[in-house]
Amino acid sequence: MTPPTGAVGAVAAVADPPIASPPVALLQSGGSALDPVLAPIYFLLELWSLLMGALGDATGLGLLQYGFMHRAILVGLCIGVMAPLIGTFLVHRQLALIGDALAHTAFAGVAVGLFLNGVLSLGVSPYLTAVVVAVLAALLIEVISEVTDAYNDVSMAIVLSTGFALGTVLISLNAGGLAVGINQYLFGNLSTVSAENAAILLVLFAIIVATVGLTRNQLLYVTFDETAAEVSGIPVNWYNRVMVMLTALVVVGAMQIMGVILVAAMLVVPVAGATQVSRSFTESLLVSVVLAELAVLLGIGFSYYGEATAGGVIVLVAVAIYVVAVAVGKLREARGDDDDAPELGGIDADDGVA
Repeated sequence: MTPPTGAVGAVAAVADPPIASPPVALLQSGGSALDPVLAPIYFLLELWSLLMGALGDATGLGLLQYGFMHRAILVGLCIGVMAPLIGTFLVHRQLALIGDALAHTAFAGVAVGLFLNGVLSLGVSPYLTAVVVAVLAALLIEVISEVTDAYNDVSMAIVLSTGFALGTVLISLNAGGLAVGINQYLFGNLSTVSAENAAILLVLFAIIVATVGLTRNQLLYVTFDETAAEVSGIPVNWYNRVMVMLTALVVVGAMQIMGVILVAAMLVVPVAGATQVSRSFTESLLVSVVLAELAVLLGIGFSYYGEATAGGVIVLVAVAIYVVAVAVGKLREARGDDDDAPELGGIDADDGVA
């Protein structure tokens, strides 16, 4: 078939050879020091590509004919789960803007990685340095709030400004050509989701889902009644730190296709839409995941065929879905369906803490 002619298609035609068998692909994953550790995940990525390729042959969809799109779709599906999974807690805690702060510090982490690669030739993935810097920034936000008694928005503003300033300084030095390709980190790029970056995302996804699954009740209690949680013996500060660290991991993972500038939207917009049509925290969480997945899949499809920036298209689709959710919520309210009205601050019996 004829490949697309835009920027995405050009990269695909040059950089994405036909899908190899799993053993060959493992050898071609890029020669990173992480390859031995990530080898099992590379194998799973190859199986995923084979599945997507077969689906593409069966449906005739052009976007499923390229390996980079297989990885981008998988990354998008993971983002559609983990972003609203964490974002639901953040929105109900009125911490919606923390994603923006951590995204800017993750950008500084990317700049650090590029700087180290350019100056010391370490060959480290910029996404790994972004994970480290974003997690440290998340902890710093909590420490500033605890030590200085400042409001969270103050500590977030300080960390955001510091992180973005550090990133811009390192880029301005242009050591080793830091400015080259920086747009992919600012705006995201489907065609640059490498096997290594996709594997790192899958590791982050597993950590986030497992942590929320193990600490869900405690996080829920802290979210809705921090004072009562502290009185009951729950280490509130520790769970606050867990939440901001998980947020940092989500931000770095989603940055691959959303970019620094738009990554925070996936933490907030699907959750905001879900709260308009949900009656409990659990229902809100599940609906937000469905809305996020819908936005991601439609956004990737539209951006591929329209040859537009994926992050921007995904956010626009998510906002359109939010508008529809608001309209549905208003219609329910006008009809007097009180039982169906969203309870933004309530916890159902099944949401209690064990």
